[in-house]
Amino acid sequence: MKPSQSHIHTIRNLRYHVRTWGDAGAPKLFLLHGWMDVSASFQFLVDCFEREWYVIAPDWRGCGLTAWAPGGYWFPDYYADLDALLDIYQPDSPVLLAGHSMGGNVACTYAGIRPARVAKLISMEGFGAQRTEPADAPARYARWLDQLREAPSFKPYASFAEVAARLMKNNARLDAGRAQFLAQHWAKEVSPGCVALHSDPKHKLVNPVLNRLEEIFACWRQITAPVLWVAGAQSSARGWRTDTPQQLADRKAAFRQFEEVMLDDCGHMMYHDQPARLAAALERFLANPD
Repeated sequence: MKPSQSHIHTIRNLRYHVRTWGDAGAPKLFLLHGWMDVSASFQFLVDCFEREWYVIAPDWRGCGLTAWAPGGYWFPDYYADLDALLDIYQPDSPVLLAGHSMGGNVACTYAGIRPARVAKLISMEGFGAQRTEPADAPARYARWLDQLREAPSFKPYASFAEVAARLMKNNARLDAGRAQFLAQHWAKEVSPGCVALHSDPKHKLVNPVLNRLEEIFACWRQITAPVLWVAGAQSSARGWRTDTPQQLADRKAAFRQFEEVMLDDCGHMMYHDQPARLAAALERFLANPD
């Protein structure tokens, strides 16, 4: 495995952990993980890159080795955290930005908010959330209020092996070696015979504010960077998959320069399932002239 380094920064009053691979003098590539994942999940993808990159991958607030946010988790905070992160690592030029799932959604929206900051954009299974209707609001608010009555929690595990087994149960394509590696980064031993996930359980709280896809589309229309969208053919992730063909076409049409790749024998966690093929698709896109 290619070695990684850990860096600690204070970003918006939170202790933030950022993992990097490669030499700082190489071209920079920012990788953003998804909901309750960790930066170390990109290890298998980084191992498959053929060219030299300086890969920069944060643990989002409340994930991995980054501090938990007392007030909960809201998408505008991710945009602001990313803005601060880019100012630390590449303040003077547009960046190569790639994100998975929630990280892909953050990357796409950010690229529309700050189009001059992004040179090329890659979204891996992050293509906007499911559509909502105003009539959904009362039930959503009620669900949120109900969840606030009892603090969310995660079940403890007896060992890292048990965490690895759970990861393999969630993803049949994940082999034992990779699952054991991930378990060491997803969880920590809090006492003998008790292993807990790093992620803040407050991530389980539903967002009381409905996703407004029209606002997201408005951001996407401002993106000036070429966009690559990568999906797993066997993924069951929600969002765009509930669209009609015309609705899906509307999502794609919101981007000015858009291309897509579908990876076969691949689920939602594509950098676990098909890291070599994913690395090849990303490097081909990044190597193309604008």
